[in-house]
Amino acid sequence: MNAADVMTSPVISVTPQATIVEAAQLMLRHRISGLPVIDATGAVVGIVTEGDLLRRAEIGTERRRRRWIELLIGPGRLARDYVEGHGRRVGEVMSQTVATVAPGDTLEDIVRLMEQHHVKRLPVIEDGRLVGIVSRANLVRALVRSLTRPATTAAKGALGDADIRDRILAEIGKQPWGPRFNIDVTVTDGIAELYGTITDDRERLALRVAAENAPGVTSVRDHVIWVEPTSGLVVEAPQTDANVR
Repeated sequence: MNAADVMTSPVISVTPQATIVEAAQLMLRHRISGLPVIDATGAVVGIVTEGDLLRRAEIGTERRRRRWIELLIGPGRLARDYVEGHGRRVGEVMSQTVATVAPGDTLEDIVRLMEQHHVKRLPVIEDGRLVGIVSRANLVRALVRSLTRPATTAAKGALGDADIRDRILAEIGKQPWGPRFNIDVTVTDGIAELYGTITDDRERLALRVAAENAPGVTSVRDHVIWVEPTSGLVVEAPQTDANVR
């Protein structure tokens, strides 16, 4: 999937001349936490979010710094703090540096940018104009659609037990954490049973998840033994089954 598959369009936006009150009311009315700021040509010139409205004089939360810090950071930064706390127009308080994506950018690219820039939403730009926005909520909706998609023929049982076993082992084998040569799997009537040893107990859950996600698996039984590498302590698997469907 890419940005065009999950983005919200058309986009609720504001201009730099909009008031703080207007922007805040839009956020509340539409239950969103940020608004792209566009100029008369439709180009994105900034973004205003709830975070930009937290340090406000009206509610007594404007930023106050210790005197020695004020001396260090200089008047320019202090002037910016003042504008953030007292400005009345969106253009005065918005973030001017905006990370954006194109409609064809993948969800992997989108998540990487969100993490890199510590943002919750990314405007989608095509030919210099705003055509959509991708937020964390859009990504969560895409996840729900994927998880609730009707089962495929393979997931309904077209795969035999041997095929299911091969898929689980292949998934484990291609993972950098996968203890492929210490783990074996048996599958009977869709019930996957895990055997072998691990040296880090966190691998146990990862193995279980790999088995649960294999098409055709109905439940997972864990018989894996954890051998603590430093002490040699042996811990047997908890006696629990994980039902998948």
